[in-house]
Amino acid sequence: MSSSINAGSKNDFSQGSVIKNILGLALPMTLAQLINVLYNIVDRIYIGRIPNDATMALTGLGLCLPIISMVIAFANLFGMGGAPLCSIQRGRGNEEEAEAIMGNSFIMMVLCGLILTILGLVFKRPMLYLFGASDATIPYADSYVTIYLLGSIFVMIGLGMNSFINSQGFGTIGMCTVLLGALSNIILDPIFIFVLGLGVQGAAWATIISQGLSALWIIRFLTGKRTILKLQRRSFRLKKRRVLEIMGLGLSGFTMSITNSLVQIMYNASLAHFGGDLYVGIMTVVNSVREVISLPVSGLTNSAQPVMGYNYGAGEYKRVKQAILFMSVVSIAYTTIVWSLVHGFPGFFIRIFNHEGDLVAAGIPAMQIYYFGFFMMSLQFAGQSAFVALGKSRNAVFFSIFRKVIIVIPLILILPNLFHLGTNGIFMAEPISNFIGGLACYGTMFYTLWPELGKDAPT
Repeated sequence: MSSSINAGSKNDFSQGSVIKNILGLALPMTLAQLINVLYNIVDRIYIGRIPNDATMALTGLGLCLPIISMVIAFANLFGMGGAPLCSIQRGRGNEEEAEAIMGNSFIMMVLCGLILTILGLVFKRPMLYLFGASDATIPYADSYVTIYLLGSIFVMIGLGMNSFINSQGFGTIGMCTVLLGALSNIILDPIFIFVLGLGVQGAAWATIISQGLSALWIIRFLTGKRTILKLQRRSFRLKKRRVLEIMGLGLSGFTMSITNSLVQIMYNASLAHFGGDLYVGIMTVVNSVREVISLPVSGLTNSAQPVMGYNYGAGEYKRVKQAILFMSVVSIAYTTIVWSLVHGFPGFFIRIFNHEGDLVAAGIPAMQIYYFGFFMMSLQFAGQSAFVALGKSRNAVFFSIFRKVIIVIPLILILPNLFHLGTNGIFMAEPISNFIGGLACYGTMFYTLWPELGKDAPT
């Protein structure tokens, strides 16, 4: 009991410097996310170097990304939904309810993982053709996604439950969770892909085995003595009100991943129509680069959420405002620097994943168009994170849908036919949506939350 109290007071985000609290989580969490991205990034780097079939194999893996995003969406639904609620309840001193939220989230992840595995295996081939697969790329896509789906439960637990470790202030443990899986993946990938000659299937096996190790690590920590909130059977009993509250707040992260999946489907299908398999391969590289360069700003905004949520629950509104300002300034500065690097050296980023001349030549202008004004995306990140941390799920969900469904998807359909823009028009949809969506999200957050945070906290 005393160790729990000491751990809780140690991770009291209402004390000390707000910036120090955020950075204390941001550094390990960002590194953890960077390592986490290696699960898929390393697969693509190795697959892009398979002799003779590199581009087709890489394109096939890219066609699986919408399905992977769907699995991640459900991990976010219960992980990003439950973790902020835990922070708020812990800030209020209600640790029993915080544990119940974590337990309910865990059970829902396991159930959804089973359902997604069954449905995915049944409908995988028609989905892949719908996503832009051709007869040349379907064997690679089918081989990868079949094995990946068998490990859906591991992915759900590995991604979703790590949020509950980070939300308690154990950022270093959260980083170790992903480090364990990523190092395993880095070691297993070349063995399965090249030594055993399994190719794309080898990459998938390496990924799910690695995710399985991460899941076991998480369960062991959350049931051990060092954690503040424990994962235990009594918290597994589902309560309708609690589950709906978790899902309500998690809809933001869920919607972001689902809309990511929809946008990836539209991009792949449209690029396959206007540019063929080569441009689907380019989009795979573009997405891979985006996952890497978005990590620091994503890590910062995600790490600010427990700090904002805890202080909001504790009625420390001034500290919440400080957190929002710090998060916003650093995010804008970082994305501006990254934009200049990607625009100036696109070939360098492309060659990380593929060296074939045609893909590099066509990919350079595509990268420069897609990432134009990338700094505006930081406003979307910051606005979404503030809404989620303070429990304003409806606002966060709306702006996820607004940017991608209402802006990006129509532009993908309209622009390639406008002035014969073709594939260039498809890539232009992203920067246009960043400017409109980023301004709308952050502006709404500022004009709705700021006045509320200026008032005295309720007693």
